[in-house]
Amino acid sequence: MNISLFGLGYVGAVTATCFAELGHRVTGVDVNRGKVDLINDGKAPVVEPELQDRIAAVVEGGMLSATQDAAAAILSSDVSIVCVGTPSDGSGGVSLDAVEEVMAQIGTALRSKGGSHAVVIRSTVPPGTTESRLVPILEAESRRRIGDELELCCNPEFLREGSALRDFYHAPFNIVGSVSENGPLLVEEIYRDVQAPVIRTSCGIAEAVKYVSNTYHALKITFANEVGSLLKAKGIDSRRVTEVFCQDRQLNLSGAYLLPGFAFGGSCLPKDTRALVRLGRTSDVKLPLLEQILVSNEAHLERAYKLISGNGRRSVALFGLAFKPNTDDLRESPLVALAERLIGKGYPIRIFDRHVQLSRLTGKNRDFIEREIPHLESLMAPSPESAMDGMEIIVVGHAGSGEIAAIEKHYDGQLIVDLAGSGSLQRVGGESYHGICW
Repeated sequence: MNISLFGLGYVGAVTATCFAELGHRVTGVDVNRGKVDLINDGKAPVVEPELQDRIAAVVEGGMLSATQDAAAAILSSDVSIVCVGTPSDGSGGVSLDAVEEVMAQIGTALRSKGGSHAVVIRSTVPPGTTESRLVPILEAESRRRIGDELELCCNPEFLREGSALRDFYHAPFNIVGSVSENGPLLVEEIYRDVQAPVIRTSCGIAEAVKYVSNTYHALKITFANEVGSLLKAKGIDSRRVTEVFCQDRQLNLSGAYLLPGFAFGGSCLPKDTRALVRLGRTSDVKLPLLEQILVSNEAHLERAYKLISGNGRRSVALFGLAFKPNTDDLRESPLVALAERLIGKGYPIRIFDRHVQLSRLTGKNRDFIEREIPHLESLMAPSPESAMDGMEIIVVGHAGSGEIAAIEKHYDGQLIVDLAGSGSLQRVGGESYHGICW
């Protein structure tokens, strides 16, 4: 396939080289004459292990060249890949000037090009950018519509400096967000010889995955550094701690807990987070990230309350009270906190949790709920149906298949506030359904 690739910086140079190695004929485009000359001389414009020799090989083999003539590159290619930079602007946002300029160049050149053409955004752009800002530019300048011999996709890169070539060929996946139906087929063809699954999705999701990934990497580094600083103050080698920590692939290094939903609670997470933050203060170690965990959790509880209160003081059927499903542990449950707030604001409320039986609660668990909601027994419903009967809002904190089935069967137009993420309830509630993170 003939590819025109815009931007010969770090991502562009690596991407161009790898696609050329895969047998595609790549023409790199850059406004910087120095980068263009380096590529054409078989030299790397950036420092990256093995890149110099591999650029030299594909240039010598006639599979990679570079130019400043954007129109000529577009007219001689089937696909244009955009790899230009998106630096921070003065407000902390992202400057899209270079991306938008390239999109306009591509669109203008396509006016005089027959046949179909695909554009692939590999630059990192904020979620929503491709559809809201780049589609209008491309369609206006090309005088074509997306899907009518014009395809537009978003294919974010996940290349790490220092291991970029390996990351390209051994990626966990290649994600392709597309505005049009045939777009992913072209991108899949480009990656045909790369042994990594291709994930098809929307442009917004593809764009978001890139930002979420990088921010999570930053979060992990900051978390490790704060923990390391605290442990050093206590005379403990954090390297050994994290070495053991990382051996847990069931919870610590896994998808466990990485699911949008309601706030955390229970007898362990809040208590131990508070204790670690307190230890930092008494050790005179600043832990701004760790200190904000409980603050953020409280803000999430407030989001749930606002979803409910935004519809006036209406009666509420609350499904779930324990801090997680299949337990009767009420200690520091965010659902208890939510129920307490609703009660305090005068909301009529009825609660169903099949695992919470007041007669069986003992010890600190019983002491906690008697302190937080002393009259809980009068609020508990014996069945899902009775919890819903006559109530105007259904709040799903957590619910088993039986409860979900009952809600679906007896649903009568109530507002549904879903804190757990039930796809079936979204279909049932339609416009009356509201998820806390979706």
